[in-house]
Amino acid sequence: MVVRSVLGIDLSTQSCTLEVRSVDDFSVVARSRIPLASTHPPVSEHNAEDWWRALAQGVRQLAESTDLSAIVALSVSGQCHGLVPLDVNGFPIRPVKLWNDTSTTPYLERLFDRVSRKEWAERVGSVPTAAFTVSKLAWFIAEEPDNFAKTVQIVLPHDYITYRLTGRYCTDRSEASGTGYFDSVSNSYDYELLTQCFGDLRSWTDLFPEVLGPSEIAGYVTDEAAEILGITSGIPVAVGGGDQHVAALGLGMTEGDVVFSLGTSGVVITMSDRPVSDPSGQVNGVANVTGGWLPLVCTLNATKVSDWAARLLNVSVQELDQLALEANTGEIGPVFATYLDGERSPSLPLSVGVLAGLKGESTREDVALSVFRGVLAGLLRGLDSIEAHGVDIGGRVMAIGGGARSAAYIQFLADLLNRPVSVINEPEATARGACIQALAVYRHQDVSTIAVQFPPTISRTIQPRSGELRWEELKSVYLPVAAFAGTQNRDSFTQPDRLRR
Repeated sequence: MVVRSVLGIDLSTQSCTLEVRSVDDFSVVARSRIPLASTHPPVSEHNAEDWWRALAQGVRQLAESTDLSAIVALSVSGQCHGLVPLDVNGFPIRPVKLWNDTSTTPYLERLFDRVSRKEWAERVGSVPTAAFTVSKLAWFIAEEPDNFAKTVQIVLPHDYITYRLTGRYCTDRSEASGTGYFDSVSNSYDYELLTQCFGDLRSWTDLFPEVLGPSEIAGYVTDEAAEILGITSGIPVAVGGGDQHVAALGLGMTEGDVVFSLGTSGVVITMSDRPVSDPSGQVNGVANVTGGWLPLVCTLNATKVSDWAARLLNVSVQELDQLALEANTGEIGPVFATYLDGERSPSLPLSVGVLAGLKGESTREDVALSVFRGVLAGLLRGLDSIEAHGVDIGGRVMAIGGGARSAAYIQFLADLLNRPVSVINEPEATARGACIQALAVYRHQDVSTIAVQFPPTISRTIQPRSGELRWEELKSVYLPVAAFAGTQNRDSFTQPDRLRR
């Protein structure tokens, strides 16, 4: 007997991950993951066709262990913000500038002379950073006007895969609200804002994909896509969404819950039934995938910092964990502003990492401890900013991502917060959320209803230890170090001109 299933797709910066789940009990049937080319700021780009090829390769892997004909619906989630310019035939015009491409920063700064940060927050809920699509658009218009003139559609990464599956240009509120030119309260693009930024270069009203509701069908798998992928033609494709937003759905988040996502970058996420507008730009007041909002703060450097530190100290990441846990954790010790690739929140793309407070008696254990605390401190500062906007953060604290497998990250997070932290037993929260969307369109139900029916399981809950350092104590030392790091320009630390060859 064939077990009907749904397919969830997570297109991240590092990989294309696929998860197949049963429509009956939502159990995992199969998973596959295809790595993508690694990218590093300041110039971080992907070829959109590589995403499609990775999806096709991932589906072929699934076919080795599951019946693809049993898939009855699918949904796509993807990395946010990246600008995918398409020509009249739907072909990508140039490589996609990804969210972590910081080379567009100067072009964004010029836009603030035309639209103030305060006005931007009021109109679209967020002050754009270099990560936002509007920053990439400013670069594109200035540096490649001929390519811009050929562009007939600008979509986001997950939209592009949905288009290849269905032939339809569409997106959802969560993705659109990260562009910098979409108002998630009125659910409409702000064309007047685009005109303020760029003038009347062209008609803006036909350049962006249609924004669909959380439980809508984006389209149906075309015959061409079905033949390439080996799945059934005509099955429904859900609207999809941004990776963090769909992960929140997969985790069953409700208002008051807080999720720390510890991946290459770090994100602290909350849920709100009302929009949040932060003129400082620290909090992104983006939409969620269920009809409300998802106030979040994203930092540029998370597990990449502990990976870097392990290499520097010539230990494995597991050994780095142990070193940190063996330090005198009741003391502040060295403090690390972990801006190795600059920082996104706050928007300091040219900043550098700063390690302060070293003494003659400082040990490898102390330095290891500073790494984990430094990554978490950036996120805890972000949580402070979210709470300052009146958002309830009194619910469960959950951790996901590769960093959630680290005993040090989770223990220090619980200690600093002085609250229990639950690690969710779902290694692919975003793909899981995409499966919920797919199941919703298959059953013709609301995504929130499906999410409640199939909550994730908790693998473990870590309790805070008594006598350990709390965030309020660390904050007084961390914030001045972070402020200093923000004043430093990475170009000042490169080789002087007179020594270059």
